[in-house]
Amino acid sequence: MLKTHVLLLGALSFGATAAEGAEPFPEARIFIEYNFSGNDLGFHVFLDAEDWEEVQILHPNGRQIMEIEGEGGFGDLGLTELFFEGAEPNLADVPLNVLLGLFPEGRYTFKGEQVDGVRLLSRPRLSHAVPAAPEVDAEVGDDTVTISWTTVSTPPPGFPRRRIGVVAYQVIVGSFQVTVPASDDPEMSLTLPPEFVASLEPGEHDFEVLAIEKSGNQTITEGSFEL
Repeated sequence: MLKTHVLLLGALSFGATAAEGAEPFPEARIFIEYNFSGNDLGFHVFLDAEDWEEVQILHPNGRQIMEIEGEGGFGDLGLTELFFEGAEPNLADVPLNVLLGLFPEGRYTFKGEQVDGVRLLSRPRLSHAVPAAPEVDAEVGDDTVTISWTTVSTPPPGFPRRRIGVVAYQVIVGSFQVTVPASDDPEMSLTLPPEFVASLEPGEHDFEVLAIEKSGNQTITEGSFEL
């Protein structure tokens, strides 16, 4: 049995530091995902380490906000990757300042222990630097689909004024997903593989373009095209 206690949930950023006497998590991130098209926002967590049996996450104020403990086979053998998403309320229902107040900027402490007794400790930083939403479009040819988007370098209107450094854009169409490095060009595009396009049924198909900030925060714009 796997016991999970979520008291508040957190959000994460790239990078982690370990204290003396403990090993760092190979991956420990907390970050914001903002869906511009749906006007909702949530806080996501990803961590990874070999054979851990328990993990706690602490708010910057020191309060524990989540605990996971493996029991039975999970306790004996341990676990590896963990990814979860907090609820993503619409900003019309839960104002942005309320959400950001629940998860202030700062270092969130990830503590864990492996089945062999090795302690784990990382302190990834959550940032409120959220990129603006790319403007997206799709052009359909005889057997091609090209998705284009504007590059972004500022936060969305009404978000905290932070310096934005987008490092990559991700395009998702059904099972197809690709991440491309950011560019200084004002507009970027990606042509879907013709084999993938040929596998799609006639009709409308949704896609997403994500702008990924150096903190790990990401903003989604949704679009669609018709074959």
